This record gives sequence, C-alpha cells and structure tokens, in this order.
Amino acid sequence: MTGTDVRNEADDSGPSGYAAARLRLLTEGARSGPPRRAALAELTDDWLAGLFTAAAGEGEGAERLPQKGGGGRREGMKGVSLVAVGGYGRGELSPRSDLDLLLLHDGSDPGAVAALADRLWYPVWDLGLALDHSVRTPAEARKTAGEDLKVQLGLLDARHLTGDLGLTAGLRTAVLADWRNQAPKRLPELQELCADRAERQGELQYLLEPDLKEARGGLRDATALRAVAASWLADAPREGLADARRSLLDVRDALHLATGRATDRLALQEQDQVAAELGLLDADTLLRQVYESARVISYASDVTWREVGRVLRSRAVRPRLRAMLGGGKPVTERSPLAEGVVEQDGEVVLARTARPERDPVLPLRAAAAAAQAGLPLSLHAVRRMAATARPLPTPWPAEAREQLVTLLGSGRPTVDVWEALEAEGLISRILPDWERVRCRPQRNAVHIWTVDRHLIETAVCASELTRRVSRPDLLLVSALLHDIGKGWPGDHSVAGEIIAKDVAARIGFDRADVAVLSTLVRHHLLLIETATRRDLEDPATVRSVAEAVGTQSTLELLHALTEADALATGPAAWSSWRGSLVADLVRRVSAVLAGDAPEEPEPAAPTAEQERLAIEAFRTGSPVLALRAQKEPVPEEEASGPPEPLGVELLIAVPDQPAVLPAVAGVLAVHRLTVRTAELSALSLPDDVDDGSVLLLNWRVAAEYGSLPQAARLRADLVRALDGSLDIAGRLAERDAAYPRRRGWVAPPPRVTVAPAASRHATVIEVRTQDAPGLLYRIGMALEKAGVRVRSMHVSTLGANAVDAFYVTTGAGAPLPGPDANSLARVLEETLRG
Repeated sequence: MTGTDVRNEADDSGPSGYAAARLRLLTEGARSGPPRRAALAELTDDWLAGLFTAAAGEGEGAERLPQKGGGGRREGMKGVSLVAVGGYGRGELSPRSDLDLLLLHDGSDPGAVAALADRLWYPVWDLGLALDHSVRTPAEARKTAGEDLKVQLGLLDARHLTGDLGLTAGLRTAVLADWRNQAPKRLPELQELCADRAERQGELQYLLEPDLKEARGGLRDATALRAVAASWLADAPREGLADARRSLLDVRDALHLATGRATDRLALQEQDQVAAELGLLDADTLLRQVYESARVISYASDVTWREVGRVLRSRAVRPRLRAMLGGGKPVTERSPLAEGVVEQDGEVVLARTARPERDPVLPLRAAAAAAQAGLPLSLHAVRRMAATARPLPTPWPAEAREQLVTLLGSGRPTVDVWEALEAEGLISRILPDWERVRCRPQRNAVHIWTVDRHLIETAVCASELTRRVSRPDLLLVSALLHDIGKGWPGDHSVAGEIIAKDVAARIGFDRADVAVLSTLVRHHLLLIETATRRDLEDPATVRSVAEAVGTQSTLELLHALTEADALATGPAAWSSWRGSLVADLVRRVSAVLAGDAPEEPEPAAPTAEQERLAIEAFRTGSPVLALRAQKEPVPEEEASGPPEPLGVELLIAVPDQPAVLPAVAGVLAVHRLTVRTAELSALSLPDDVDDGSVLLLNWRVAAEYGSLPQAARLRADLVRALDGSLDIAGRLAERDAAYPRRRGWVAPPPRVTVAPAASRHATVIEVRTQDAPGLLYRIGMALEKAGVRVRSMHVSTLGANAVDAFYVTTGAGAPLPGPDANSLARVLEETLRG
C-alpha cells in the first residue's frame, strides 16, 4: 500500500479509518526509519485537518474560506489555525510519540474556539493517542514562550496544519524574531537546562540502560542544537550530526514497536528485541550504535556551546575594546604553548607556521599542550590535522611517545581533548587497536563506562598516582592499554598482553619496557583478585605473585595500576578495605623480592670526548660545552627528507665549584630549553694532568618552541650565572608574570623521599613532581642553601612528570645522617609546593 492509499483509507473511514491506516503503516515491513516517520506524520496531518474541517463546520456562524484538497490544510476557518509543534512540527512521528498541537486563534470569539478545541481533542483521546495541547492567541503564545523556554523551543518547529495560514505564518515569524533578539539571554538558559538534564540523566554514550531522549547526547540535545542554529549566533558541526540523530530516532521507533509503550528508556530486557527489530546482530551491536550516535551529538554540543560562549564574550567586550582602540578592530592575542601550537581566544589552535603535513607529532603535541593548559582543542585545528597530518613512523619518534605520556598524565582535561581527537578519527589512526574497544559496552553492573572511556578514566586516576612510581610513563601507558584485549575472544588479559607488546614496540619503548608493559597488562587483575580471594598467610600465594611480577619496580607499577583501574571502574570496585588488602599483599611480595634487589651499579667510564672537555675546563678555569643534535632514525622507504631533530645532547664540563647545578639549570630555563634527561657526576682528572675534579653534566634538552640558542650564547650566560652577574630568579619571575595564569589541571602534590639503603656512599633523595620551567633551578638552589654537595644526579622527564634522584653528601663527602636527610626531604617538598 502506498502513502496515498493509506491517506485515502483514512479519509474514507474517519477516525476508525485513521486507526486502521496507522496500524497498517506501523506493521508493514516495507518502510522504516525516516520514510515511516514522515508517512505517519503526513497521515496524521490529513486526519487532523479532516477533524478540524468537520469541527469548524459544526460551529454556529463560523465564517468559512474556500477549502482546498487534503482536508483544507492550507486555508480554512478565518482567525483560527491548527499548528503542530515540537517533534510533530518537524514532521517526525515515532509510533508512540505525543501529538504536540497548538490551536491558534485571533481572540475574536473565545467561546467558539473553546468548543472547537473540544471537538478536536476528544477524538484524539478516544483513539488512545497521547496529546500535548494548548489554545492561545499569538500574543499569548509569545508571552508564554518568553516565560517558558521549553514552550519557545517547541514553537521554533511550528508547522501549519490547517486553518488560517496567515495566522500561523505570523506567529512563526514573530517567534523566530523573538528568539534571535533574545538569544544572548536565552541561550545561556538553554545551556544550563541541558547541563541540569545531563546531571540528572547521565551521559547516553556510557549508560547500559540509556534514556534516548533525555540523557546527554540524546534527542533533546539534538533539538537544542537546532535551536542554537536558529539563533544565528553559532552553528553545530554538521558532519555526522543528522545521521546520529536519525539513528537514535530509528532506535526509539523500534523500542516503541517492541514494547508497545511510549518509552525512551532502552531497558536491558528489551535490547535484544530492539536489536532484532532493527536487523542488528545483538544487543551489544545496538548499544555500540547508540553510543556512537550519542558521542557525535555530545561532541557537537561541546563545540557549539563553546562557540556560543565565545560569541557572547566577544559581543560584551568588543564595544569597550573599540573605544580603547579608537574604533579599530581588536587583535586577538595568540600565546605560544608548544611548537606549532598556540592559545587563541580560550582555545588551542595551530600556529600560522604549523605544517601538519610535515609534522606527524603535531596532533599529539597539540593535544598534550591543550590538556596541560586545561583548554579545548579547536574544531578547526583537529579537522585540519585529521585531514593533512602525516602518519607516525614505526617506531614512533621519542617526542611522540613523550607527548602521549604528557597527554595521559594531564588529569581530567585529558578526557575532553581525547574525545576531540576521537571525534575526527585521529585516535584510531594513531592507535589502530583502539577501534575494537571504541564505544564497546561493558555488561557489568560494577562498570559505569564503556571500555574506551574506562581506559581514559584509568589514565586520569593514574595521573594522581604518578608520584608513587619511578616510571610514571609506564604507569600511564599501561593504564591506557590494560583492557585493550576486550573485544577479542578469550581472556582479555591474555589477548591484551599480545596487543600491548605490539603497541608498546610501535610507540617506541625498548625491549625491557615492552616486557614490563606486557606484564602489567597481563596481570592487571592479579593483585586485587589475589588479595580478595586468596589466603595471604599462605607463603605459596605470595611466592606465586612475586614470580609473576618479577621485580620491585614492576610491583610498584602494578600496585598503582590496580588502584587506578578500580577507581576508574566505579564506586563499588574500590574501598578502604580492598585497598588495605592489596597494600598488605604488596608488602608481603615486596619482602620476597627484596632479596633479589640489584647492587648499586658502578659508574661508567668517561668517554674520550667527556675527558677532553673536562681537561679543557680545568685548564681554562671556565665552563666548556658541546651541543650535538640527536636524530630519530627513519626507515628509508618512509624518509622524505632529512631526519627530524629529536633533541640536543648538551655536554658541559665545569671546574668543581659551588652552585653549578642551579646555574646550569637556570640558564637552560631562561633560554626556554626543556630538560628531558640529565646526569651530573664528578670526574677526576688523569694523574698526568693535575690533581683536581671537574663536574660533568650530560643532558638532553629540547626547545619548548622555536629554534635552539647558539652554543656561544649559552656559554656566555653560564659564565655570568656562575659569577653572579646574571639574575636568573628575576628573569624567570619576570617571564612568568608576563603570561596569564591558566586554570588547567591541578597536578598532584610533589613527593620527596629518602631512598633507604640505596647507596653506601651517599644519601639518595628522590623527587617526583610535575615538570615545569625552572624546576631543576629551584631544586638546585634548595640543595645549595642546605649546604649539601651533589655527588651525582639522574633526572628524567617522563611526559609531564619529573622523576629525579640526587646523590648528596656532607661537605666531607659522607652520607647525610638520618635526621638531616629527612629534614632535607621536607625542605625540598615545601620548596616545590610553594
């Protein structure tokens, strides 16, 4: 039966004919989705138009206009019209949708209009259809809309059904004009309404029993985006939005047909039936389709509301700026964040000099910079990188790995930045194995997230625990990968171990680190399951865990990963009781592993170049340095030019004297050089040269952005720093004051500890904190003021985390007494907190 046949059947048979035609339309298998919704709306239009014509004809003294085909849908009774609003106004009717109707009149005969309304509404109720109705004049409709935002949103989709067309057209024009004029006031109200609804209903893209309409990313949000577009202030990203909305409507249609009820909640017991109605494989496939659609709408909402805020701020500030600038156009400030990345107008955008097509690390660098600054990535920047960025080589350059670690370690802002990359397909290009876990539901009451979001949440939780481990980079990457095996057959830990090995090798970790990461993924449930399910007094239990873990450092990482995983799962997965059981197990396993702790390694012999620099520094009495660029090897088939610089190896030899460490670190900070790794050691000169000692610093540094300074400038400033004529503290404070404070992610507090029995010759002070410009300078100054000598140091920057070990002695070269060492650790921690 065609759409015309269905309408004719309704016309011929009155209300009962409409009911039969409606039933036939909903049960025939030929049509579904948008065609069925449109056909149902059109069928209902004709039926209501017929009711209106009949009801108007029954009224006494009603002035009539000529009727035209289709039941008088274009013209009819003067001064009265029937208007569809809301979803029905958009011409979209799901099987159990409400009929949202407005009987609009000019106010000339309220009694006749009331009688007409009764003759319209009762036939609808008699058929058991849900009806949301109102009777208003245009002035009353506008007044109500001004007081009730939901009414105004419904009127934005007003559509004439029958009656006085001019009356409907006038209302539509007036409502749209009101909406655009009042947009600066109403849009913030609409945003707050959406936020409140999201707080109550949760996020559609993660719920096991989602409300397709009310949850964040659902149909209400799609309607809100239409309203924003109608204001002409901003527009939503269009790509994929219509398809996402259509997909949710299709699921709602199937839900109505499967349940026979007007419901928007996709309950667990109904998901298999809804999936079958849609021709999908199973309920998981259904949920994944729902989640993908919700994610598109959620991301479009984030981008749109951010743009609305930007436009409204711009409108508020522009008149004042114009007055200050004498009427000229204000210039938007661009603050550098990283190489090729700047902040502009509250967003992270690409610098004008950025070349994504020649810089494969740019997406990760931009994402890390955005997350660290607590700022969103601009839609234009993400799309440009998605369209033009080169794929990363295999293995990744070291910078790419460091930027990934920085992104993962940035706390809560990581989530929004990750979602921005994922919305444009960048995550699956960077990590192809991510595709299997993307939007994958977890049918477990304990889990509150999909697999992919759980992995990101685990990284967020792990970022708070980075001070507890010596390798925060391995902790953060294992957090990202620990459930990567879900979606593959069999035990996800076993499958995940294989995937993690491959991913870690592609990312560029060495063999030892790959082995640790694969062990963490394979055994990420070991501690919690053993602690809660086994007898910890049984020596065999502890020995089996020790054998699986292997080393103290891996145990330390596994302990932190276990806690982060549980915290990211949901409130039921972690408690103080569970935490104490795991901690008890870790203490027992650590005691078993302690007997296998390696001896302190002997210092490596100096190279010929290091010895040459040391001799020259001693003879001249001045610092000597050498810069050597490090290149990342690129396979020949991928090489399109010279290899990109990985950083610069900086060798400095300085005659042994006080304050060398803060001087060197301060000069590097002044020149905006980031220290990636650093080692300081004292080198005794050969007997045939002279008795004496030279401090040797072997550091790897990279420019924050821009080009590297010349070696001659570095040396000149180092000489000035050592003789006290360069005010490093003042220069750093002046630079910090020139840049506005960004809210960003609040890093966990620093942690400074004394490593017991770590060395027989010195006291080892371990510092774990957030990397920041001038950090080593501050630490060096604190050690200098404490009157201790730095015998050697080992500094590493892992993403945004600094993990430093300082071997210090008294002036006489002996380890510090216990109380003095603990006091020094407290002083350092207070210095870093300040």
